[in-house]
Amino acid sequence: MSFTVAIIGRPNVGKSTLFNRLVGRRMAIVHDLPGVTRDRREGRGTLMGMDLQVIDTAGFEDAVGDSIEARMRRQTDMAVAEADVALLLIDSRAGVTPLDRYFADHLRRLPTPVILVANKCEGKAGSVGLYESYALGMGEPVPVSAEHGEGMYELFEALRPYAEKAGALDDEEDDDDFFADAATEPEDDDPGRPLTMVIVGRPNVGKSTLGNQLLGKDRLLTGPEAGLTRDAIAVEWLHRDRPVKLVDTAGLRKKAQISDAIEKLSVSNTIESIRRSEVVVLVMDAAAILDKQDLTIARLVIDEGRALVIAINKWDVVDDPQTALKRLRDRLETSLPQAKGVPTVTLSALTGRGVDKLMDAVIEAWDVWNRRIPTAGLNRWLEEVIDRHPPPALPGGRRYKIRYMTQAKARPPTFVLFATKPDELPESYVRYLVNGLREAFKLPGVPIRLFVRGGKNPYADKDKR
Repeated sequence: MSFTVAIIGRPNVGKSTLFNRLVGRRMAIVHDLPGVTRDRREGRGTLMGMDLQVIDTAGFEDAVGDSIEARMRRQTDMAVAEADVALLLIDSRAGVTPLDRYFADHLRRLPTPVILVANKCEGKAGSVGLYESYALGMGEPVPVSAEHGEGMYELFEALRPYAEKAGALDDEEDDDDFFADAATEPEDDDPGRPLTMVIVGRPNVGKSTLGNQLLGKDRLLTGPEAGLTRDAIAVEWLHRDRPVKLVDTAGLRKKAQISDAIEKLSVSNTIESIRRSEVVVLVMDAAAILDKQDLTIARLVIDEGRALVIAINKWDVVDDPQTALKRLRDRLETSLPQAKGVPTVTLSALTGRGVDKLMDAVIEAWDVWNRRIPTAGLNRWLEEVIDRHPPPALPGGRRYKIRYMTQAKARPPTFVLFATKPDELPESYVRYLVNGLREAFKLPGVPIRLFVRGGKNPYADKDKR
């Protein structure tokens, strides 16, 4: 059993650096600029055998109303309420600030226990701030250096009583597991592994609003401002008793329009999330369906071999739905032929209309993406399509021989075709076979990979026995 630790503090004290240290990999964007983290991010971690659910939060701001800072503050307050214990970080090099004192007073009134952590204590530069922090009245501070990994044992000892109370620390754990890797992921064949679904799109098309609608709560920071989301935020939930990991990402603009260092990190974070995904939901604004940037994102998803579902948001304000849908289908047919039949769902993230249909499309796309075709049926089909449309003759009039086909793997469906002179099979004929596979075996919308190899039918000798 794990327990939840929320990392809190004013901006730029090293919360995301400590989060990355505890989860064992670079999940959160880290930069010297204050206020990089805006949403709360969760990750599984371990600290010397102690299982943790770690929450990285936005910097504590003294803000009210409906500003971005106030919305970030509400997300942080929710994280503290959900946590078994909170770590209040201060920057020991900067010393105790009035904002540190303000939030120490605020946290003291809450039921969640708080551990004071003095970060950046490497060397002598942080000793003054460390001693100053005693005046906050939060007990003895824990000196650490999140960047260099110093003070982790002391942090473990401070967390131990809360971990034991939550049943998250097994005293009889084997020594080999004591320093377990926090980044260990479940195997692909684990039946309890969640379906990984990533939401992508241009800025301000409603990705986070859609995520909140799916989750049934205001878990993700939303607002009218473009570029509000910076980190890729993963949240695990259950859809009809099926585990799903939903990942909300930063908006992807044209590369030429990106000059800000933080946005460049956000884009890299989003692209890495696509590579780790299974199904990608590309959200578009109904007022600008499939513009050039949408097509660029869709091609990236297909090139990475992920299953793609298109969600048209703000459909409730479209004047002529039939014309808009026809325009979308025509554009997909001409601009995205490598994923013919991509499922398209119209919805309103704000009202929730059509959201259930989206999840049905996501699960169906995942099933197709994982589909395997029996070898015998595959080769019966291959004989039929070759008889119907044989490959063009080789120079000199010689017949091109296709011997055999097999599915090498799923995720995405990948096939190997054994033939004579594989380099001379025209690309147009390969496309013909791919389109035939998609139609005959019901593989709409997912990328299909077909590799042509030389060599004999590996089952030929077995057939003679």
